[in-house]
Amino acid sequence: MRRLLLAFTLLLACQIVLGAPPASDESAIRAAISAQTDAWNRGDIPDFMKAYEDSPETTFIGSTLRKGYQPILERYLKSYTTPAQMGTLTFNDLEIRLLPSSCGKNELALVTGRFHLERKEKGEAKKDDGIFSLVWRKGPHGWKILLDHTS
Repeated sequence: MRRLLLAFTLLLACQIVLGAPPASDESAIRAAISAQTDAWNRGDIPDFMKAYEDSPETTFIGSTLRKGYQPILERYLKSYTTPAQMGTLTFNDLEIRLLPSSCGKNELALVTGRFHLERKEKGEAKKDDGIFSLVWRKGPHGWKILLDHTS
């Protein structure tokens, strides 16, 4: 009985020291996308932008090209000034491809999918649908979007 208790105590101690196993890279990206959706649907653009890398190199390609975290944030804030303009966002058909570096680590990921934005503005129902491709980079703050091409 003592041996069993000692083994259990050692196992518990190892789990506390090592912590919970880290989430897989794919699940970490999916969690970030889910957090983005939640933020958008709350009308919280700054929180939505937390998935983007805060860098002058971060790029958004849509009807125009924007380069830099701050210009992308400003464009969102200017384009979506009310919850009605933002509407309800959903993503589907997500495909996540991890791109290992030469040393085998997953440092980049390509994410493709579809978005659907349902909103009411000035009493008219509007639906926006499109496709996107995202390049994510794993850095000191986790997985962040480096390039967003949405159409």
